[in-house]
Amino acid sequence: MAEPSPNRSQLIRLERLMDVVFALVIWRLFMLLPRPNLDDPEWDTVWEMLSGEWHAFAIPILAILIVIVFWLQNNKLLGSLKSTDAVHTGISIFQIFCVLLFLYALRIGTGVESAADTRVLESSAAVLVGATAYLAWWYAWKKGALLDESIDDAGARKIASANFAEPLTALLTIPAAFIGPWAWEASWLLYPLLKWLFRRGSTEAGQPGKAR
Repeated sequence: MAEPSPNRSQLIRLERLMDVVFALVIWRLFMLLPRPNLDDPEWDTVWEMLSGEWHAFAIPILAILIVIVFWLQNNKLLGSLKSTDAVHTGISIFQIFCVLLFLYALRIGTGVESAADTRVLESSAAVLVGATAYLAWWYAWKKGALLDESIDDAGARKIASANFAEPLTALLTIPAAFIGPWAWEASWLLYPLLKWLFRRGSTEAGQPGKAR
């Protein structure tokens, strides 16, 4: 049985590193959920806890959904490669740093009074996560020749288009952050619509008679 090439082995290690970081982020988000003090309980019932601390629950849950979206994106992009190189790995590790930066921004937002600047920081970190993922794919496609042999140029373009919704959604949440927490949280719901539009656009562009 042939041994995997060094670049293929590096890709496998990169995937494992990504999975470990995302797992740690999910664990840290769980730890952000409010926990009762058993020695001096603040709530008499679970409903009192949920209704009194709803915002403390809403932010980690929203963050979990965002992290899941980025993990799925990352899994799709790395799964479409045959290998990596130093530049692609460097971009991907910077993406890991941005994921941790998102967690850091979220921790600041839950530790201080909710304000526009903390929401902007969280959105900006999410923009960086999506943008670096997109940049890593663009490099793997255009410069590094790292794509799996089963993916042609049209397929690579379709994947790139379909994964532009993540950073764009995060970018659009920044102006909503200045309106208020409700507007900012609701603005993340743009993601399913944008994802559908980009997928539909890339599919139509790949059909005969649609190409320009």
